[in-house]
Amino acid sequence: MGAGHDHSHDYSGHSHRPTLSADDPPEALCSKERAIAIAALLTGGFMGAEVAGGLVSGSVALLADAAHMLTDFASLVLAWLAFRLARRPADWKRTYGFDRFSVLAAFVNGVTLFAIAVWITWEAIGRLRDPHEVLGGLMLWVAVGGLVVNILAFWVLSRVEGDNLNVRAAALHVMGDLLGSVAAIAASLVIIWTGWTPIDPILSVLVVLLILRSAWAVVRESGHILLEGAPAGFDARAVTADLEANVPGVARAHHLHAWSITHERPMATLEVDLAPGAEPDTVRRAVKDRVRETTGMEHVTVEVARPGAH
Repeated sequence: MGAGHDHSHDYSGHSHRPTLSADDPPEALCSKERAIAIAALLTGGFMGAEVAGGLVSGSVALLADAAHMLTDFASLVLAWLAFRLARRPADWKRTYGFDRFSVLAAFVNGVTLFAIAVWITWEAIGRLRDPHEVLGGLMLWVAVGGLVVNILAFWVLSRVEGDNLNVRAAALHVMGDLLGSVAAIAASLVIIWTGWTPIDPILSVLVVLLILRSAWAVVRESGHILLEGAPAGFDARAVTADLEANVPGVARAHHLHAWSITHERPMATLEVDLAPGAEPDTVRRAVKDRVRETTGMEHVTVEVARPGAH
């Protein structure tokens, strides 16, 4: 390393344990993990009853909702597993720990919603072409039971959701189930009152359209994090310009890279060329403070270079 460089990396005050972000203290993570587990038990417990009810009643809406519940159960288990893995400390192979697994779980859960949407739409089209008898009364009672279970599961998750992508993806799955139950109730009432069975697949497709919008938001955001995209609202050009204009001793700020380990753990690294006479440690601390002040980012690594080093 040349004598003209001062490569100062300050990590003071930054824990490298993957579970301890500023927004998620250990007790908050435990409550989220517990909420995921409760929602999984509620969903998995009712899934079998809905499958039986859909087969006996002949309702594609109930079968679609049961299939959705099956994937919900798997997704909730995956989300729960992500929280369990995130407890493991960082090691020499995984210096950031296992936090990113929760983002991967959110991405997989979002993608499965698209697969579910295709299956439900295919089944609905088949039922519209070849209508089947539907037992509206049985369908109604099973759908009401599903609605109660989904409301409880969604309530448990919404209380702890915050900005956690993993919990949000799980909540979207449960919301999809909840909408499916509402659609099944509406369809069963129409069938009971009028005998018009096409309402069953039609409402199933409408629910699919509502689910897809939210699923795309989760896939887009989790995919952005997995691709090491800049945190939301972070503009590298604006940050470097602000540092050069407002931090004494900064001649030039460059090579700024910003990314997120999870939605709650944004990070950045940058290089700063010092103005003549500037003191490296003073400038480095000032740069970190300025970035924290303007972006809210707590973990910033700053490399400083003395004049004439390049």
